[in-house]
Amino acid sequence: MSTLYQYMRHPRRSELRAGRPVSSRDLRNLDHPNPVVRFNARVGLKVTLIVGTMWSAYLFSVIALVALPSAIKQGVFFVVVWISSSFLQLVLLPIIIVGQNIQAATADKRAEDTYKDAEAVLRESEEIQNHLLAQDAAITEIIERLERLTGLAAPPSA
Repeated sequence: MSTLYQYMRHPRRSELRAGRPVSSRDLRNLDHPNPVVRFNARVGLKVTLIVGTMWSAYLFSVIALVALPSAIKQGVFFVVVWISSSFLQLVLLPIIIVGQNIQAATADKRAEDTYKDAEAVLRESEEIQNHLLAQDAAITEIIERLERLTGLAAPPSA
């Protein structure tokens, strides 16, 4: 008697075994074949790592506060200009970068966890498949024994 079911492994399984989830670190182009792209990626990353710290935000706050007395002397309009262009832009830039770095790290962790979950589900489904194959073999053996004992042929399977 033929097997009850033929298991076909999903092609994505071999892809999962070969790789890992993509992280923001993988997309930085630090190993790009084009030297210009590689240089720009390294300079941009270095500047971002330096500017994207709270220490930069504190330093930019001090720099902006140095210009505050001059803006106050010139009037309300220049105080508004100082707040919007000097203070907010200088101070918020590094703070936003810090927040984006935290969000990127969180997204990378979430992607890694999701990848591990998918891999675990896949392994569990393979165990279920092995269990079903063992059951199929046992059922086939039982049917063959019954056929031998009774001398009756089993009806053709669909």
